[in-house]
Amino acid sequence: MRLLLVEDDTDLGPALRSTLAGRGHAVDLAPDLETAREALALSSFDCVLLDLSLPDGDGIGFIADLRRGGATVPVLVVSARDGAEAVAEALNAGADDYVVKPVALVELEARLAALLRRPGLAAADHGLANVMLHGASREVSVAGRTLILPRRELSLLEALLRRPGRVVTRDSLSDALYAFEDEVGANALDAQVSRLRRRLAEAGADIEVRTVRGVGYVCVEIPT
Repeated sequence: MRLLLVEDDTDLGPALRSTLAGRGHAVDLAPDLETAREALALSSFDCVLLDLSLPDGDGIGFIADLRRGGATVPVLVVSARDGAEAVAEALNAGADDYVVKPVALVELEARLAALLRRPGLAAADHGLANVMLHGASREVSVAGRTLILPRRELSLLEALLRRPGRVVTRDSLSDALYAFEDEVGANALDAQVSRLRRRLAEAGADIEVRTVRGVGYVCVEIPT
């Protein structure tokens, strides 16, 4: 998942970002609301993890602004504020879920996954030929057999399968794979594509990823 973590605690923020990244997520850390707004304007995210007490404002107003602006990105509040009134205020403003700090990582990840399974938020299934990516479970199958892919190759395949037969630009693919702070080499995307091609071929997939020089990549069915 591509996550935006809005947390100003200089110890907790980087630690949580590192832990979630180690679990295979692309995580951008915003220490304040202004940075969070800039990140949302530049990229799309699967979910926002939001603290409420931030240096430049309150997270409740931030959520309300998102919803008034038509943003549908799921928001999971992660706050030290407890009690029914605090939870109700966040949910009424437009938050999708609420957990009280401290929260176990296993619970946090389970709540993230549950958010993306909800009607209207769940990722759609995408398939081409004998390859299927199941959006809710994030599992890939080739001719009915499960294909295990690393997180970035999975995100790459999903981005391509969303637009089968259409060219997806390099910038769009990089945006799906990498957080802003990730150190990305000049040939990193090409290397990811190469590995994905090899895994698909070894699994007997009837699709291929073609290069459109200078533009990006396109996923097509292999002619029979």
